[in-house]
Amino acid sequence: MTKFISKQVVIEAVQFDGTLNSAVEILRWAGPSCGMEHKHTKKAHQVLLVIQTPEGKMKATKGDWIIRGLVGEFYPCKPDVFEKKYERLEEIQNG
Repeated sequence: MTKFISKQVVIEAVQFDGTLNSAVEILRWAGPSCGMEHKHTKKAHQVLLVIQTPEGKMKATKGDWIIRGLVGEFYPCKPDVFEKKYERLEEIQNG
């Protein structure tokens, strides 16, 4: 088996904080590939993002990162995975 390492690429991402304001900001950025859902329970109101990815529709919840991929596609990423895979460009440049 041959092993490979990912090429270093720069991505754009924003973290969804679960609020309506955050959702609207992301909708403006992501355009028609992103929509919003509201989930109501007796105890809470939850805002979800619905993102059309190349693999199909995916939902983003509070804390998820929304990433613009290499060819302009958008997709959600859970915070723990995002933290393992990415670091801020400023941190890399400043050492």
